Amino acid sequence: MTSNSEKVIQSNELSAEKEWEPKIIAFLCNWCSYAGADLAGVSRIQYPPNIRIVRVPCSGRINPFYILKSLQVGWDGVLVSGCHPGDCHYLTGNYIARRRFGILTDVMKFMGFEEGRVNFTWVSAAEGDSFGKIVTKVVKKVKALGPNKIFSKDEV
Repeated sequence: MTSNSEKVIQSNELSAEKEWEPKIIAFLCNWCSYAGADLAGVSRIQYPPNIRIVRVPCSGRINPFYILKSLQVGWDGVLVSGCHPGDCHYLTGNYIARRRFGILTDVMKFMGFEEGRVNFTWVSAAEGDSFGKIVTKVVKKVKALGPNKIFSKDEV
């Protein structure tokens, strides 16, 4: 026979298992967005721990297939962030990224992905506070969408 305290513990364990948290992969430009994330960390700015960061040389170097592959292998959301337009370390990389991701957004809608599953932002090295706010906003968006089931084999 189980006591009341054991029932409460079991109930809490079940509710903890039901609480879903999104997994988000973030591709950050080395020169601006990654430095902004570093500033957020050094400044102890609080943001959700749901993201995992991949540092890339430039947002213009991110192949759109990396984003699709990330969603295919189980990430619930993707954040791509680079230098503000006109401030790219490589001069035009962020313009290339902006054009590329405009097309990718249309392709993803066609494939059935919800709007907000993939997010594109610009963050400079001095915007640690802004980075924290962006991550919080992206996590809320993806959490509202629920788990990524587009490539799930159960949903055939």
